[in-house]
Amino acid sequence: MSLRFEEIDWQPTPIGEISLRRRRDPVSDDDVYEVKLGDEFLMSSLFTTGEIELAELGLAQLPDAELDVAVGGLGLGYTARAALDDPRVRSLIVIDALAEVIDWHRRGLVPLGAQLTSDTRCRLVHGDFFAMTESSSGLDPDEPGRRFHAILLDIDHSPRHVLHPRHAALYGPDGLRVLAGHLHPDGVFALWSNDPPDEQFTSALADVFAQSTAHVVEFDNPLQGGTSTNTIYVAGNASGTGRQ
Repeated sequence: MSLRFEEIDWQPTPIGEISLRRRRDPVSDDDVYEVKLGDEFLMSSLFTTGEIELAELGLAQLPDAELDVAVGGLGLGYTARAALDDPRVRSLIVIDALAEVIDWHRRGLVPLGAQLTSDTRCRLVHGDFFAMTESSSGLDPDEPGRRFHAILLDIDHSPRHVLHPRHAALYGPDGLRVLAGHLHPDGVFALWSNDPPDEQFTSALADVFAQSTAHVVEFDNPLQGGTSTNTIYVAGNASGTGRQ
């Protein structure tokens, strides 16, 4: 095995074979962590701007008060870490369908693992975010029916490009209404997407929330040259939510 590449872990999961890899970037000489599902790249520590902006843009719309936040999708932990960097956040629950990913953090195999697992405000939960959203018990197994000030979601590639067909229902008006039921009345829902702003999805948000905005986030892409973009959707019912 090359010293510039290491497969840290590989595990079979219900949705396919997942692997955690570390490679040395020849340009920056930094370690880059990558997660693959089969032959498909799911995430990379080389591209974290959108994941960080998901937390920052979502939480920016909330008042200066103590906040309870739920994150759908742990990944490499950059959204969770950005949420914990906000001093208003008093509790954070992070839900991931893959116990293997949670285990990477608990074993310290990924850069942010020790930081997330040692923060007493943060709890990592193994569960199906989409099924939990549809359940009356909600997103916190320890407190059924609990509501949150913000729900930040980064699981699927986009509302149109989902990892499993059953996820698609959440991105329509009926699914979004169910999700909104897990928010406080003035709470915020924010979503990361790898695609440009989607008119069909923004219309669905407008059916459910009083205000919504699609933020286009640019970041450097050294693999392709130039810049790439993600979209961060922010929606809610409080005055000012979703405004630039």
